[in-house]
Amino acid sequence: MMKNTAASGVWVVIAAYNESQALGRVLAGLAGLPYCILVVDDGSSDPTAEIAARGGAEVVRHPINLGQGAALQTGIDYALMRGATHVVTFDADGQHRPEDIAALLAALRAHHAEFALGSRFRGAAPDLPPLRRLMLRAATAFTRLTTGLDVTDAHNGLRAMTRRGAGRIRLRQNRMAHASEILHQIGVSGLAYVEVPVTIRYSRYSLAKGQRASEFVTILLDLFARRLNP
Repeated sequence: MMKNTAASGVWVVIAAYNESQALGRVLAGLAGLPYCILVVDDGSSDPTAEIAARGGAEVVRHPINLGQGAALQTGIDYALMRGATHVVTFDADGQHRPEDIAALLAALRAHHAEFALGSRFRGAAPDLPPLRRLMLRAATAFTRLTTGLDVTDAHNGLRAMTRRGAGRIRLRQNRMAHASEILHQIGVSGLAYVEVPVTIRYSRYSLAKGQRASEFVTILLDLFARRLNP
């Protein structure tokens, strides 16, 4: 069983909704690392919360499903309340590698940055389907245009931030558009950021959980509406 430790001040926040199929393996991969692991169960109807607790994570539960953005904001707020010096966001579906966390944290120190953003396009993304690649490229182009940030991967959920950086994040986009919203808030903050090569591991399970083309269009419409009504 994982034993969480806050000695390093690093909290890994995992937003999870009906992730009982993959979460146990994700937590096993994080076991033994010097981070405090927090799972925000976003109103799951399966045993996600129980699996998280058995895996040694701290668990916060939403009574209803609010969306990944809301779950991440809950996790960030909770980690800061518990004295986190750094917050890492990490997906529950097994796409992210635990070893990439250390690279993100090292980049924050090396570049005196407040945000370290994982990039699969600077790193690797084996088995990334062509349509998904096209959607991600389009989302990145839109984000670069609207935020002014020189990023290569706009929808990567693996990121690290200092306590100062985390305090600047106030997510209002509860669904998947939160990824672009975070970048917008980083741009507005004027705080330093750095991109870090990471590897995203695709599986049949993670691809099934990912965004469909129709959802991608909805995200763009949500973001445009938010720009018109800040």
